[in-house]
Amino acid sequence: MQFSVLVDIRLRDGISDPAGATIERALPVLGYEGIGGVTVGKTIRFTIEAADVGAAREAAAELTESFLTNPVIEDAELTVEALVAEASPEPGT
Repeated sequence: MQFSVLVDIRLRDGISDPAGATIERALPVLGYEGIGGVTVGKTIRFTIEAADVGAAREAAAELTESFLTNPVIEDAELTVEALVAEASPEPGT
């Protein structure tokens, strides 16, 4: 089975986020008031082949911890969903 994986990566609490701070400072100048707590992260999407959702989640978690994130300064949230094969249209329709 194929699974869709979404990895949402954010800096851990207490880690400086200069990109988020820069965006937050710029917002009032651009006319956006009342916005705070801006953080910048990254999102990684991929598909993975696995026997079931548990195996897909385990493999994605291992990949995330060992390669996609810096576990010292980043936290990651995984979303794993089964891909449903789209039915091909019938001939003549």
